[in-house]
Amino acid sequence: MATIHVRDVPDDTLRILKTRAAKSGQSLQNYVLQLLTGEAALLSLEEAAREARAIAARGDVTADDISEAVREMREARW
Repeated sequence: MATIHVRDVPDDTLRILKTRAAKSGQSLQNYVLQLLTGEAALLSLEEAAREARAIAARGDVTADDISEAVREMREARW
């Protein structure tokens, strides 16, 4: 596993991270690792669009189907 060193972390940022780590019962290292892992798991807008295009290319869903599904979801909220 690789190691990351972060320099010039502002004092306020470090204090907040240490406090949050302590409140969650984790070491600062584990807390920051969890944050980084969560961030890496999120898709960027570009990645999400690429994935959506790939899914759409595998199916026969039309724009009308999508519009209808969105309309139904909106109506279900009310």
